[in-house]
Amino acid sequence: MSEIKMSKRSINITIALMAFSGLLIIYVETMIVPAIPVFITFFHSTYSNVSWILTAYIITGTVSAAIFGKVADIVGKKKVFLLLGIIYTIAISFGGFAHTLDELIAVRAVQGIGFGMIPIAFAIINDVVPREKLALAQGIMSATFAIGSGIGLVLGSYITETLGWQWDFHTAIPVAIILLILTYIFIRENTVTGKQKIDFAGVSMLGAGLVLLIFGLSEGEHYGWYSHLIIGMFILAFILFAAFTYFESHYKYAFINMKLLKKRNIFLSNIVGLFAMAAMYFLFFTVPTLLQDPSPVGFGKTVFYSGLIMFPATVMNMVFAPVAARIIKHRGPRLSIIIGLSVDIIGFGLLYLYRATIPEILLDTMFVGAGISLMLVGIINVLLTSTPRANAGEATGMNTVFRDIGMSIAPAVGGALETMYTIKVTVGVQIINGIPTKIQQAFPDSTAYNYIYLIGVVFVILGFIFTAFMKKTKIES
Repeated sequence: MSEIKMSKRSINITIALMAFSGLLIIYVETMIVPAIPVFITFFHSTYSNVSWILTAYIITGTVSAAIFGKVADIVGKKKVFLLLGIIYTIAISFGGFAHTLDELIAVRAVQGIGFGMIPIAFAIINDVVPREKLALAQGIMSATFAIGSGIGLVLGSYITETLGWQWDFHTAIPVAIILLILTYIFIRENTVTGKQKIDFAGVSMLGAGLVLLIFGLSEGEHYGWYSHLIIGMFILAFILFAAFTYFESHYKYAFINMKLLKKRNIFLSNIVGLFAMAAMYFLFFTVPTLLQDPSPVGFGKTVFYSGLIMFPATVMNMVFAPVAARIIKHRGPRLSIIIGLSVDIIGFGLLYLYRATIPEILLDTMFVGAGISLMLVGIINVLLTSTPRANAGEATGMNTVFRDIGMSIAPAVGGALETMYTIKVTVGVQIINGIPTKIQQAFPDSTAYNYIYLIGVVFVILGFIFTAFMKKTKIES
């Protein structure tokens, strides 16, 4: 890395702009969460099919984060950040004009490429912030994710209900343009560039494997879990992941640096990050549906009301990010992760046992929101204190890959279970040949939610196991 000295003002501006980028991206991603039931009605589709609105974005975001994190270390973080910002802005400009579910999924897939800005933002902060203040800076960055989620849930649900889901995308366009302009003006390039090849083969294998895995999870109920198609997809996904692992271990320019991944803390922080993000998306994918579906399977609330109910969870996420930073500064990141896991297991346990009333759901989600914040801030600090600064973009890109895999698994599993376990509910009456006839639709029943939240508990338990094997970092010494 170059030794460019930056003033305190320049450092603060850099942190603010990178945090702003995280806020925008998470806002745009979260604003469509309350609209999931709306998409099902608007596109006359199913829960498993609509889950691809989230999944397509996450899959391309996974690959983008991994490859562009590496590219940023090679050609310059500012240049790559701006390039991805342009792609992202173009994609959201088209999002509100989609007329079919396939069109919206395609737009979201392109939009996912811009998600690669997230690990680069973390790496840019890592470049300019002194090591002793890094935990606080990364805590601020993580806190903006919570703010973005909160704004997305509340403002996105309000826009969806009053103007239509299309305006969720329309209103984000000027904000994205402002971010691009400010980044171009104020962010300084602080990367020593070098010449390396881009690992297109590795990217293709990982991307294809993820698509096959998620498709199998999403469509297993439709085609049959024991059908040749679904079993074949799982087998082929496993073969591609095995080939990817072998190839990346031997290719000089691999975009997943297996040497980094062989370091215990880097590997473990990535795995725990996967479980943390899966937990978050189990929450995002199920609670709006539960709140908006009609009685007796749901509460029959509006889109805006469901956004308001989920808002306190994001407030807790925001509040506990600086708390996590203080814990990390004095006791180390492992303790922050362990506390977060403990809070999360309480939250998912409560969601499994007590969700019969709105206050119960409100309390349950607040526990999950607080726990995820404590985990994520701890995870990124374990990762960055265990990684040489020259590999920061690569390492955060890798971490985003694992977190995105968790994010992509959750909607796929949630959508499959919500499609598998349903009950028919009367939603109206129509006159057929002069005879009043009930109009019935299938909605997820309590069994679907029970299984989803039990899986959340299992994921948190696995997080405990992997965290227990983490080594002490420099912060803890």
